[in-house]
Amino acid sequence: MVDTYESVLLVKPEVFIYKIPPSGANQRHRAGNWNLADPTWTGRMRLVSRGNNVSLKLEDKMTGALFANCPIETYPGIAIESVTDSSRYFVIRILDDNGRCAFLGMGFGDRSDSFDLNVALQDHFKWVKNQEKIEKDKSAPKQELDLGFKEGETIKINMKITKKDGEYSRTGKGRTSGSGVGLPPPPGGVSNKIAPPPGRSPLVSPAHKPSGGTEWGDFAAAGGQQQPQNTTTNSNWVQF
Repeated sequence: MVDTYESVLLVKPEVFIYKIPPSGANQRHRAGNWNLADPTWTGRMRLVSRGNNVSLKLEDKMTGALFANCPIETYPGIAIESVTDSSRYFVIRILDDNGRCAFLGMGFGDRSDSFDLNVALQDHFKWVKNQEKIEKDKSAPKQELDLGFKEGETIKINMKITKKDGEYSRTGKGRTSGSGVGLPPPPGGVSNKIAPPPGRSPLVSPAHKPSGGTEWGDFAAAGGQQQPQNTTTNSNWVQF
């Protein structure tokens, strides 16, 4: 499908057109050989694109009537060439409706205008090149990706399982819930009592105290002999 939408890439309100002498077969044009003070025509330049095609149009400033059309197939190329002695001047090839061509000189009063023309043409043909690459990639046959298992091929999956209490465990590695690892109870159960120090007898309870003794009972000395008890007059505590 041919794209009929025309896009304006660049507009310059003033360009100068010159008749130029022919150059030799292997010689490039020089703007110094032109009569730069007396241009043949002065008008507006528009650079427009239609699909991949781009044209430089010379138009009347007031009416917009077309003066000359310069189709550009490539850049740099024969359709538009820079001269050897200035960056503001170019040689362009114009075509009429009958296919006849002629070469004219074109110049700008400001160097920035010629720079803008260079950039606009380079950007357009860079875009054309990218579009051609995209179309080529679309038409190229694509190899389908085979995701099936080969013979003898296995796969290992490390799964994370979430439990109701928020804890999780990984396959092959069990984890107990709670704040720590469970330890076995000490030997003898939790009812074991710490044994008294050797050589001392435990306190004698009031139910088994001997007659004549105090309510705290008697303490045995380390050597097995009883020690006298000293009590204070106004205290119920035994001093020893």
